[in-house]
Amino acid sequence: MIHFVGAGPGDPDLITLKGRRLLENTDICIYAGSLVSKEHLDFLKDSCEVYDSAGMNLDEVLEVMKRGYSEGLDIVRLHTGDPTIYGAIREQMDGLLDMGIEDFEVVPGVSSFTGACSAIKREFTLPSVSQTVILTRNAGRTPVPEGEDLEELARHKASMAIFLSVQNISDVVAKLIRGYGSEDVPVAVVYKATWADQEILYGTLGDIVDKVKAANINKMSQILVGYFIEGEYELSKLYDKTFTHKFRKGISE
Repeated sequence: MIHFVGAGPGDPDLITLKGRRLLENTDICIYAGSLVSKEHLDFLKDSCEVYDSAGMNLDEVLEVMKRGYSEGLDIVRLHTGDPTIYGAIREQMDGLLDMGIEDFEVVPGVSSFTGACSAIKREFTLPSVSQTVILTRNAGRTPVPEGEDLEELARHKASMAIFLSVQNISDVVAKLIRGYGSEDVPVAVVYKATWADQEILYGTLGDIVDKVKAANINKMSQILVGYFIEGEYELSKLYDKTFTHKFRKGISE
């Protein structure tokens, strides 16, 4: 069987128990070497075939899967974070289906956007601030569909996690300022969230560009934007002592 497994954002202990078990027992591991911690490879058995997909194209990845599957071997395709977010797995799964291979599954993982928010010890969804999280990226060599430009998305004032875009931080910030209509919006840039060499920069749309450039950060970063980072918020109803719900009767004051 072929397993598309999310390795988590960096810390090798953030892979799921299922993902770790699959790694320990697989016969072939194809891992995203430019992004996935190599510590995951320590859990492979000695006989496991290992392929670094950083230097492979789609056809080469599929050929390894096809050959392994035809030999009755177990295969793990190890992706960074959660494979369903910017994982480019659809094309791999469709390629398998085109070859008549239906015996595959997707094992979710911890995404870098949740790893980054955890790193700054914040919560994306705060009452009276934001109940929506926008996951997106800036247009680059990979374009974004019409209506999904950062400027348009920023107008919602929702919490934002921007992937794969720190190398174009000036363009990102210019669009966000136009969308928010302010330079005072809090920003946190998290480089290599949950890795040992994680780095966090705090600022606003008005000063984060200079901070990112001074730190020479140009890859592997989440750009978190919104008032969930700093600012006032209302307490939740969930633990409000006066609020009644299915499991607790509120106390009158």
